[in-house]
Amino acid sequence: MKIGLQLYSVRDAAQENYAWMLSEVGKMGYDAVETAGFFGVSAEDFSAMLKKTGMEIWGTHTQLRLLEEDFEGIVAYHKAIGCKNLIFPHIPHGDAEQVATMIERINHYQPLLEKEGITLHYHNHSGEFLPNKDGQISFDFLVKETKVNFEFDTFWLHNAGLDPVKMMETYRDRVKMIHLKDGFKQDFSNPESKPRGISVGSGEVPVDAIRAKAAELGMLVIVESEDLDPCGLEEVKRCMVYLSK
Repeated sequence: MKIGLQLYSVRDAAQENYAWMLSEVGKMGYDAVETAGFFGVSAEDFSAMLKKTGMEIWGTHTQLRLLEEDFEGIVAYHKAIGCKNLIFPHIPHGDAEQVATMIERINHYQPLLEKEGITLHYHNHSGEFLPNKDGQISFDFLVKETKVNFEFDTFWLHNAGLDPVKMMETYRDRVKMIHLKDGFKQDFSNPESKPRGISVGSGEVPVDAIRAKAAELGMLVIVESEDLDPCGLEEVKRCMVYLSK
């Protein structure tokens, strides 16, 4: 199966030299990329870089505020690079007012993007599955009050105490792509505890079972590794070495 890479994983190299970064990622065997910003690279240059590497573009993480500031420009960029998936990486949902705003903005932009041939997805963290200040589980509102697709981040599902494989099965009709990410979850009983990300295959997340379920359900698999240990390219190379085995 094809494997993509979320380029936030190599943000240090992207800041240094975007074209070089893409070339190195392609050499590792990644088939596609998902962006987290374009670092000032034009659509024309980005397309040329991808063509040179032979990789595909599977999606962009685009902040809601950017869509609100320049909807036409964002759509034009996506069309120019041949990208048909736009992912909201986060929308505040800490209380009832924020949840209502989140639902309203998703329901506003999803049909507008669909008219342009772009599919909208929402990327979760752990907070969507935990009670907010008003006791709401915001993921439930996303399921019931929107038709948005989900890009499940399997590490954050695990961190929230959920079984990523079961969640993929349950919401199979609305999950088109996943983030394959490893690490160690936080201890919510300890205020000082924090989740820790680590290279795929080195943590406690059932990445092999997740990858198998994604293959079964036809979901796109996108690797993400966040620690830059000792740098982004080295970290995602370890991920690919593990997955190649």
